[in-house]
Amino acid sequence: MADPRLSAASTPGAAAVAPTQGGGARAAPRPAAARPPPPVATQQPGYAAPDGLLQEQQPGGLLNMQVPFTQQQQQFQGQGVLNQPPFPQYIVLVEPPRSDAGEDAHRRWHESFLPSLRAGESIESRLLHSYTEVFSGFTARLTKAELDSVAKKPGFMRAFPDRTLQLMTTHTPAFLGLRNGTGFWSDAGYGKGVIVGLLDTGIHATHPSFDDHGIPPPPSRWKGSCKAARCNKKLIGAKSFVGDDSGDEVGHGTHTSSTAAGNFVPGAYHGVGTGTAAGIAPGAHVAMYKVCVDSQCDESAILAGLDAAIKDGVDVLSLSLGGNTATSFDQDPMAIGAFSAVSKGVLVVCAAGNNGPVPGSITNDAPWLLTVAAGTVDRSFGAEVRLGNGKSIHGETLTQKAKPSSKSYPLLFSEERRYCEYDDENAVAGNIIVCEATVSDPQKSQVHSLIGAGAAGVVLFNDETSGYTTLLRDYNSSVVQVTAADGAILTSYATSSERRSVAAFNYNNTLLGIRPAPVVSWFSSRGPSSIIPGVLKPDILAPGLNILAAWPPKTDSASGPFNIISGTSMATPHISGVAALIKSIHPSWSPAAIKSAILTTSDMVNSTGGSILDQHHTKASVYDTGAGHVNATRAADPGLVYDLSITDYAGYICWLLGDDGLATILRNSSLSCTMLPKIKDVQLNYPTITVPLTSTPYTVNRTVTNVGPATSTYTAKVDVPKSLVVRVFPETLTFSKAGEKKTFSLTVSSHGVGKEELVEGSLRWESEKHVVRSPIVASTGAAGRSLGLFWATGCDYFKSVRFDFLAMLPRRHISASIQSCVASSDEVRMCPSLDYTGTLSSFLGYNLCCAAEALSEKEISANFGGGELVLLVGTELQHVVAQLALEVAQLALEAQLSDPCHGLEASDLEWMPWIFSQS
Repeated sequence: MADPRLSAASTPGAAAVAPTQGGGARAAPRPAAARPPPPVATQQPGYAAPDGLLQEQQPGGLLNMQVPFTQQQQQFQGQGVLNQPPFPQYIVLVEPPRSDAGEDAHRRWHESFLPSLRAGESIESRLLHSYTEVFSGFTARLTKAELDSVAKKPGFMRAFPDRTLQLMTTHTPAFLGLRNGTGFWSDAGYGKGVIVGLLDTGIHATHPSFDDHGIPPPPSRWKGSCKAARCNKKLIGAKSFVGDDSGDEVGHGTHTSSTAAGNFVPGAYHGVGTGTAAGIAPGAHVAMYKVCVDSQCDESAILAGLDAAIKDGVDVLSLSLGGNTATSFDQDPMAIGAFSAVSKGVLVVCAAGNNGPVPGSITNDAPWLLTVAAGTVDRSFGAEVRLGNGKSIHGETLTQKAKPSSKSYPLLFSEERRYCEYDDENAVAGNIIVCEATVSDPQKSQVHSLIGAGAAGVVLFNDETSGYTTLLRDYNSSVVQVTAADGAILTSYATSSERRSVAAFNYNNTLLGIRPAPVVSWFSSRGPSSIIPGVLKPDILAPGLNILAAWPPKTDSASGPFNIISGTSMATPHISGVAALIKSIHPSWSPAAIKSAILTTSDMVNSTGGSILDQHHTKASVYDTGAGHVNATRAADPGLVYDLSITDYAGYICWLLGDDGLATILRNSSLSCTMLPKIKDVQLNYPTITVPLTSTPYTVNRTVTNVGPATSTYTAKVDVPKSLVVRVFPETLTFSKAGEKKTFSLTVSSHGVGKEELVEGSLRWESEKHVVRSPIVASTGAAGRSLGLFWATGCDYFKSVRFDFLAMLPRRHISASIQSCVASSDEVRMCPSLDYTGTLSSFLGYNLCCAAEALSEKEISANFGGGELVLLVGTELQHVVAQLALEVAQLALEAQLSDPCHGLEASDLEWMPWIFSQS
């Protein structure tokens, strides 16, 4: 599972696949509009037979490290695991030992669940990991029959198939306002005393970014160990959970580590990207937990890394990895493990994913995570394409000539060979070839072949999806990359019959101050979350396009000591570094307080003073940017914070998942949902505010804590469109001491219901010294738990849509046609069996399968096998889903009327008018 496509260069020879949401390589290129929706997830809750579709299907993708497609097919058709071990791997959650036991007792308890060993087996060959911090449980290799036996033992809670997840600078500190020797960076001691842990591909320990000059010894609370080629006061921890070597053969972990907390390195160089390289928190300590082999990151290893990081005493955890679709939190081991970290005071920062620009493609969306989207910086590796008609087109290239030739060459563009598929070498010699850029390895090989065949140069223009955000690949000075808009100008000129079209290249080296910046990168996954529509996700935007950071001397994709790559993987450590700086100044702040500080001080304007733009240079949505772009210099002094306790999260989990979910995620036997107030997603004390878009006034409450001057007064300022009416009470908050809390309510109603699905605004609490800004998001999807219903095109989304009352409906309510679909083994295989514990998926997932019977078997396979979703799925099936939703709504209403003991609340039916209007 090589193929590090997060980098600007990729492994040769990997199979090309159809694109998936702007991230995939192409065997048969097509216009951007034809790109298919995200792949269908197939994870099941509870425990599942190994012959089901147990793993999330991994798409091909430029910005994700993933399985080459030929291996994906084997994975999908086989057991769901590459290099198949003797038995499938399961993550098993069990009750903790009855005594307050140590680690040895925990392991013996976990071993007691395992079957008797066969001849020649060792316990180590079966019990892969034993967990005590993320939860009480273990990862083991088990047959289906053995798993059934384990599930019957006292203390068993649930099991998950072990999924494989994917991996999702010199100038960026300055872009974030951090300057050496001055201001916030200096005041925070560059993050000294803070430990940043990373779960990644390992680390190249001898890189100068991990020198320890100027770094003090680690704090006494550090309990970890370091097994690396070099350990020092900078790199204080290095462990591998995928073998014995913590080194980095891929480069990804070295890059993210140095971005978060790399030390100052003068003379950093890659192509034309030069300067003094430094991480965002160059004074912080680094602990690497290697959980990926090549680009394969098994959840069992990730959990082992989380478990160790919590024990070791890290302050911030940076996870530049994740799946491709959101998963219900009680079915997501990584979300469960991260909750344990947060409950112990560790801030967990995660990548939003690289499946943009599709709405609803966000991952790592649990409210206790800080979820990071990716944007551009104000730097360009400038090159010009000078046309024969006197016009110049701005482009970029990482490798440049100091004294380029001014000679012009004929431009050659062929619609039939739009993607550089030239076979006749004589046709390209002496010409500058114009092609549409793809992210496939074959195109990179084709470009090199064109240059080798005598082409004077190649211009690659972005497709419509990429727009103005150019993801650079490291070719040579003969290859220039341009935007989609400039590509249209260039192809029009090249095919013009008026005159002979010619062009020449000129190089501008590194240009700073490029405007507008930031711009949301096309690949960055978008909200809203299908699981938690009442909380804005992603949380924050940070630099993630063409980021220069440390790299091992030699990998399959590039050579060090520095490399430029892109992805939300690169944006994540920027925020981890900012969090480390804040933690250095405010060591007692909770993870939620640090998150609040980052969100409420962020920027919603770009370098021109206008709104942040997306990849098409249109106004970005809050579902693109989250609260805004991180402003590191303001984040440590927010004035007020919106804090959240573990009890608050527990109340939310009770509302969403009930007692079973609470037991799975919280692991606190002293708490039950009967003891806790149920907190809706919109009522969480989150620093962003999401409300239903309704004509009826809807009120949410928030509590702020004073972390600024002891005596201060804040006044509410609201900025919303005329279609919204927003009232804040009280309008003034007066504080007399630090740490004092004040609660306010915000009521929203709309004049434009039915005309808009999303209305954005903001609330600002202003004092003499501070502005505390929260986005206001009024959305039809936040009205209830049906968000994602009409965006869904497969079974994957439905398992995330919450309908708690559905668990109360007796099976007799389900129609005969649905029963017959459930009984069909083919459909069961395509839409795995899901239980009735509070999800709509059991009801609607199978009906999608029934409706899909009109498709051919080939089309069904393409739909659910990770390829394209045919148009029928997005149109006729959508209508079928609407009709089914109406039936569910009617049954729910009947249940409420006939039996009040069903426990339905009025809020559970708030979504019904929207369902009726949509159908």
